[in-house]
Amino acid sequence: MISRPVLLVVDDEPVVGAVVKRLADSAGFDVVVCSSAAEAVAGLPGRPVHMAFVDLQMPETNGLDLLRQIRDTIPACEVVLMSAFATIDSAVEAIKLGARDYLSKPLDFNRVTELLKDVRDEVSRRQRLLKVESRVARELEYHGMLGRSAAMQEVFSLIRRLAPHVRTVLITGETGTGKELAAHALHQQGARRSRRFVTVNCTAVVETLFENELFGHTRGAFTGATEHKPGLFEAADGGTMFLDEIGELPLSLQGKLLRVLEDGEVQRVGSIEPRRVNTCVFAATNRDLQQDVAAGRFRADLLFRLNAVEVQLPPLRNRREDIPYLTSAFVADCARRLKLPVLGVTPAAERVLAARSWEGNVRELRNTIERACVLTDGPFITDRDVSRDIVANGPGVSPARHSTAPGAVESVERDRIVDLLRSVAGNKQAAARAMGISRRALYRRLERYGLHTSSPLA
Repeated sequence: MISRPVLLVVDDEPVVGAVVKRLADSAGFDVVVCSSAAEAVAGLPGRPVHMAFVDLQMPETNGLDLLRQIRDTIPACEVVLMSAFATIDSAVEAIKLGARDYLSKPLDFNRVTELLKDVRDEVSRRQRLLKVESRVARELEYHGMLGRSAAMQEVFSLIRRLAPHVRTVLITGETGTGKELAAHALHQQGARRSRRFVTVNCTAVVETLFENELFGHTRGAFTGATEHKPGLFEAADGGTMFLDEIGELPLSLQGKLLRVLEDGEVQRVGSIEPRRVNTCVFAATNRDLQQDVAAGRFRADLLFRLNAVEVQLPPLRNRREDIPYLTSAFVADCARRLKLPVLGVTPAAERVLAARSWEGNVRELRNTIERACVLTDGPFITDRDVSRDIVANGPGVSPARHSTAPGAVESVERDRIVDLLRSVAGNKQAAARAMGISRRALYRRLERYGLHTSSPLA
């Protein structure tokens, strides 16, 4: 059911308010009439207003001032000014401030009706479009991922073809592109969907405990080891192990992981007897592992073993046609979870979202929409709402900064880290959060790019 748009009428003359209300009722509006600007302003924050008729000259407030307040509070609201003392200067000023029209009193009823019907039809079209986008978004959803673009449809097709057969897959893509969702999709589409899916974030485990976490230990293997403890590979036996950010795996453990992949055996810390495991291993990274191999940070034989099959996820800037559907899905999800009366985004907000470079990809878009849902004052997220959060996008970063030339990934990542640290005044925890990585992983990258001893704020 399409809801009726809301009209706000602000005029100190009751006759004018009554006339406009009668015309608006007939045009399909719900009408709120206020006799003063103060009364109107008091109700703006909690009122979804699509259109407003405002008198230019009222005892306490100039209509232009109220126009500014309405546009500041509800940017998507269409405002029409009315005046018995119309002048060219006031009309020009009203249009500059964003008024839709400027009417002279006594009002031309036909013109008022025409304006009402135009806005009503625009609101109705917008609501229908949002419903269509929401429906299409649901139809395009694939195991938590969403995409109508050719690039994402190819990813979905590849996952469907690979899942029944593969035991080892490398999932690559920038931070926030949905690599863990792709791993879940591979698991759910495969024969092991009913078995365990165990996730290990390689940036979140303390290096000295890594071997114990992955492979387990025997009693007495070290001080405090009072019981036998199976590792995560044994916990995933018969199912799937997902190693997120595999590029952060310590070099000392890469050989042991290779043995698991090649021989299907793990060896607990303190044990001389290997144990057989039957585990699919999906790994993900946002790094160029070929570059890491060349730099001596990653084993070439392990990369060859992992990279037998690669699923590459495209960055959001390369599939911008998916942004409206992702936005619609995120708005609906946030409104449902947080019980917010948010219906969608305005056309101006869509233009802002489409123009952003989205270095944090889908994760950044989701975070931006969620913050906008919480902060917006009306039923539609405006361009101002989605422009409040620029820090996470990396100030000054544009799509042109990205390249696929050799070594360009490292250069872009180094520049982005510098930009982020500058934007958060050197706060490394905030920078790590914006990048979607742990603080320990950020420190590693600072050291890798020679930023650990210099100040990026200089």
